[in-house]
Amino acid sequence: MRAEILKINPDSPETSLIRYAADQIRAGEVMGMPTDTFYGLAADPFNLRAVDRVYDIKSRSRHKPLSLLIESVDQAEELAQPLPEEFYALTRRYWPGPLTLIVKASSKLPLKVTANTGNVALRVPSAKIPLEVVKAAAIPITATSANLSGESECTTAQAVREQLEGRISIIVDGGTSPREVASTIIDLTDEEKRWYVLRQGAISSQEISEFFAQG
Repeated sequence: MRAEILKINPDSPETSLIRYAADQIRAGEVMGMPTDTFYGLAADPFNLRAVDRVYDIKSRSRHKPLSLLIESVDQAEELAQPLPEEFYALTRRYWPGPLTLIVKASSKLPLKVTANTGNVALRVPSAKIPLEVVKAAAIPITATSANLSGESECTTAQAVREQLEGRISIIVDGGTSPREVASTIIDLTDEEKRWYVLRQGAISSQEISEFFAQG
């Protein structure tokens, strides 16, 4: 299976192509897609067969939850339990952008997506293609990186095709990733700690600490 490459303009995504990509995801496809960090695997998190395929494509451990790309804080509120103050402070400052926030998931989300942790990682991307696809599909999409577990992340559609050859049927080509560093992940699920940086990425731990110190 040679993956179909769907070229979409990253600066002004063509509406018809965005709609096509969104329809494919809604139909249960898993699609390689650029984000504002690396290329990711986009699938409907409410479609359990599609979620299974994401894990299979990556050879990813079923114990690791999948992060989701969403379009707004309103959508986050639908997918999470009541959110802490720190969530709203961080999203006002850093969304859209390379900040992933782990929060307690609402019961609407399948346990497979949360890997039975009860938590979900959410991000509003600043890249136009995934944001427009999320809006057109009217659902969040999975955002785990489009690579085999343990291998390097991909910054181009061609790299995704080479690494996942035979495992994936369609890849959106939105050019080279604008950033070669993953998103920063902050965990907001510990009521005692309130927040902590789980993975340092595009936004440094120091910047986050200073942000909270000012607040």
